[in-house]
Amino acid sequence: MNKITRPVATSARTVDEITGGRRLRRMRRADWSRRMVQETRLTVDDLIWPIFVVDGERRRDPLPSMPRVERFSIDVAVKEAERAAKLGIPALAIFPNVDIALRDQTGSHILDPDNLINRVTRAIKEAVPEIGVITDAALDPFTSHGHDGILRDGIIVNDETVAQVAAASVLQAAAGADIVAPSDMMDGRIGAVRDALDSAGFQDVAIMSYATKFSSAFYGPYREAIGTSGLLKGDKKTYYLDPANAAEAIRETEQDVIEGADMIMVKPGMPYLDIIRQLKDEFALPTFAYQVSGEYSMIEAAAANGWIDGERAMMESMLSFKRAGCDGILTYFAPRVAELLKG
Repeated sequence: MNKITRPVATSARTVDEITGGRRLRRMRRADWSRRMVQETRLTVDDLIWPIFVVDGERRRDPLPSMPRVERFSIDVAVKEAERAAKLGIPALAIFPNVDIALRDQTGSHILDPDNLINRVTRAIKEAVPEIGVITDAALDPFTSHGHDGILRDGIIVNDETVAQVAAASVLQAAAGADIVAPSDMMDGRIGAVRDALDSAGFQDVAIMSYATKFSSAFYGPYREAIGTSGLLKGDKKTYYLDPANAAEAIRETEQDVIEGADMIMVKPGMPYLDIIRQLKDEFALPTFAYQVSGEYSMIEAAAANGWIDGERAMMESMLSFKRAGCDGILTYFAPRVAELLKG
């Protein structure tokens, strides 16, 4: 059998000739040099912790679809706010699970100054005034049908919903909210909320716009947490954005900026890193991402099965948001990330 031999190249270029002498691995050789040239950095100041609250006392209700996440009664939420402040987390975002008996077709209980979200806001701001509180004036935790707006004859009515969201925003500001973040995606809501806040003397309360909230498959565990998963009739495609539409996301955001948004948010987060980058480049406003419940639960489930290193995946996901242009991240991982950063 003839032996096959490879011809010897007589004019082969060296690696330095191929790369022009640029050895990009030089700065990766040691831990100290990798740290020295790291381009994207995560700090505790980048974190916002979304928490779920429920009526009662001394309650920590585990959420089966969100491992290590619980619903807190107000007294426990105050203790968790104190813990968050000690970790250096700048702000909490509060989401209530309202008693089903208090929900109706119009979400009218959102207009009660003593509803759950307003009571927990007052309690946290009284006990931990240095931490920021972000509230959501959307109606879905308060409606009997699980939609973010008022349902009439099978249609989510825009203008009536906007008026109620604006009125609820004033009540939330009066309870102590530092930032109102209406997530309902109704047309004109940001301008209406700004006018209502200003007219009521809350000029210093900021608005975080859910500028691009997509009709996503990643919200399931959240809906369990606020008690709407079994209530929702139909879907939210008439007011949430189509995941296929990037240009529409820019138009939606531009409208919210014109109406007076102080900061913008993209929700969900990791499936829409391209949108985050486009919005940051286009508007240069403080830009945030919401790492939603489905994103969180996927990492947790894969880690629990030993398929990924959960801690590394968690931190890598945080860096991806920062690299895409985020100024901050709403994430259920916030306390664990903060502990790692401080430790």
